[in-house]
Amino acid sequence: MRFAKFLCLALVIPVGIAESKAAATAASSALQALKSIDYRYFVAGGTCAAISHGITTPIDVVKTTIQSNPRKYNKGLAASALEIIKEDGPGVLLGGFGPTVVGYGIEGAVKFGVYEIMKPVFADLFKSMSSDPGAGHTAIAFLLASVVAGAAAAFLLCPMESTRIKMVTDKSYKGKNIWTGLAKIASDEGMGSIFACLWAMLSKQIPYTFGKQVSFDVFAKMLYQLYHRFQDQLPVANASDIKWVVSVIAAFCASLIACILSQPGDMILTETYRPLKGQRFTNKESRTFSNVINRLYQEGGAGRFFAGTNARIVHVGVIITTQLVIYDIVKQMLGLPPTGAH
Repeated sequence: MRFAKFLCLALVIPVGIAESKAAATAASSALQALKSIDYRYFVAGGTCAAISHGITTPIDVVKTTIQSNPRKYNKGLAASALEIIKEDGPGVLLGGFGPTVVGYGIEGAVKFGVYEIMKPVFADLFKSMSSDPGAGHTAIAFLLASVVAGAAAAFLLCPMESTRIKMVTDKSYKGKNIWTGLAKIASDEGMGSIFACLWAMLSKQIPYTFGKQVSFDVFAKMLYQLYHRFQDQLPVANASDIKWVVSVIAAFCASLIACILSQPGDMILTETYRPLKGQRFTNKESRTFSNVINRLYQEGGAGRFFAGTNARIVHVGVIITTQLVIYDIVKQMLGLPPTGAH
């Protein structure tokens, strides 16, 4: 019996020590990352997100309107836009502009900043836990960093996105700005309703962040490797020109992946705040994550989650391509290297 106890201790203690060392290393890495936060990533992220989402507000209005009433607006992006303008005037295409710029400016700063901070933290964590320190854990580290960044951004974006969707889909919010819109939501439905879309926002933002930022990193890295491999066989090109070519191509590829991965979540988010007539749930019940998913599925099956995809590909494609190129420009203006080049 004593021998068995001794054997158990002999097996458990080294494991406990190894786990303690790994935890200590992870904590040390996290602390070091927090101490060495580079605010330039936050500035670049906030700038590119505010600009890219702001200039595409009209496309977003059309896309959200199509999603909220696909039976009425079923003739494509251009025809739907003309019908919306005919009904409500051209000014309606700027609906939600304020919440979009403010909300996505904050969201972009947090998303890009947290993502860049967490990448080395997770990389060091996996390195300390691995029996082979030389093994590559880059993909997993980037994935987890994008999950953390997407979740943080989703929480901060909820109030602004709730207001934006109300301003686009609910006629009673016509003429409201970001502050009066938020006040109306809080007055009509309570402060808690501002975060009613949190699960829907997470279902959109986490796949969106992964598809956008991880793909951008991966594609940019691949393109730089490809360029260096065939550099001698290619026409002489200016190094700065190559950086912009890589940024644009990688950003465009990332936009397609991000759009496809996050489309169901975007549909769920829009449906969460769509005004319902003759609903069989109370207003609060109709917004629960499970009820929204069930309602969408009952209305049109799996295809209902991809309503407005064509409009969103245009919208998201322009946003992400513009956003990531601006991100690289601002990063380099602030003295940081372009994505994928280090």
